[in-house]
This record gives sequence, structure tokens and C-alpha cells, in this order.
Amino acid sequence: MTISADAFGPDRIVTAVLRDGDRVLLCHRSARRRWYPDVWDLPGGHVEEREDPKESLVRELREELGITAPEPSGPPMQEIRTATFAMQIWLIDRWTGTPVNAAPDEHDAVAWFKTPDLDSLHLAHEPYLSMLTTVLVT
Repeated sequence: MTISADAFGPDRIVTAVLRDGDRVLLCHRSARRRWYPDVWDLPGGHVEEREDPKESLVRELREELGITAPEPSGPPMQEIRTATFAMQIWLIDRWTGTPVNAAPDEHDAVAWFKTPDLDSLHLAHEPYLSMLTTVLVT
């Protein structure tokens, strides 16, 4: 099901699972963050007013990781909805540049993880573990 940007309301979030072979990249949110502190999260952020979610994802990846990713061609691979936000998640497995922590005010680290590493991480959202595990076996 495709959902228009208008269907999300005020807190629309876009994120990416960056996959490089048998590993995924996650960003660590510092303990001083007000929302979701001290957890590993997907790179991404808020969709700005009048911005298409796919364009927003490309912008967020450039701002947070210093990479240039193509705009996703299909629908998100997963969506997470709570009372406070609606998040669309895309699988990104090609980009130019080397991911770095280009937004140290948002994350205190970025790192690559393989499947065995994921169980020991404190992830921002419970559905991440099964989603990431599935992405790494396909």
C-alpha cells in the first residue's frame, strides 16, 4: 500500500536501512538526546513541509552521513506508526561517498553491524531487529 505524504500528519519520519553486503549501518543517538537517547537507530529524519518523503530521505542521508543516494524507486520496505510519528523505512544498497558521522549533534557514532551483532544492541524500536535480520539474509 502506498501512502501519500499528506496521510502522515505532523510528525513524518523517513529512514533508511543502508546495506553493504552482509552488514547494515546504524547511528547511535547520544545519551543527552531528549527523544530516544542512548539507542542505535536508522539514519534519517523529519520530512519538511511540502517535501516529498523520498526527496527528504535523500536530503537526510546527505546531511547525516555525507553520502549521495538515489531517490528510492519503490514504496518503503516497512512502516512504523506510533501515537507521535509515522516512519517510512527504505532499503538503500547503493550510494556514492563513504558514510561518516556528518551530524555529530544528532549522533555520537555511526557503525556497521552484521547479524550476530544485532542482538546485543539497544535499538530505538523493537521492530528493527527482525527487519534488519531479514534484510541481511536476503
